[in-house]
Amino acid sequence: MERRCFFRNLNGMGKGFLAEKHYLCGTMTIQEAQERVDAWIKQYGVRYFSELTNMAVLTEEVGEVARVIARRYGDQSSKPGDDLDLADELADVMWVVMCLANQTGIDLDAALERNFAKKTSRDSHRHLDNKKLINQS
Repeated sequence: MERRCFFRNLNGMGKGFLAEKHYLCGTMTIQEAQERVDAWIKQYGVRYFSELTNMAVLTEEVGEVARVIARRYGDQSSKPGDDLDLADELADVMWVVMCLANQTGIDLDAALERNFAKKTSRDSHRHLDNKKLINQS
C-alpha cells in the first residue's frame, strides 16, 4: 500500500521536530507512533508523567472506553452531552500505552511480534476446538 503523508508547517509554535513539520499520514507503524508520541511529549508535554501516574491515567482511559461500550452496545442509556466517540477513546488508551512503553524502554513492534508467536504456539488449536465457540452466531 502506498503511503501518503502531508506536511503542514507549524513554525512559531515552539522548538523541535514538530515545530518544523507536522506529519499527517494515513497509516504508521507502531514504532513510528511511539516516536511521534515521544516527540510530542518532549515538545508539548515537558516530560512524561511517572509510570505510576500513567498507569492511573491508563485505567481512567480504559474506563472511558467502558463507558462508551456500555452506552452504545450495552443496556445503559446516554446522558445529554455524552461524547460516545469510541475511536477517540481507544486512541487515548493507545497513547498512554505508548507513553508507558517509551518510558520503560519497550519496543511495542517487537513485543507484539513476540506476543503473536506466543499466542499462536499456545492457542493455535484451543479456540478452534472450543465447543463453546462452535455453532454460536
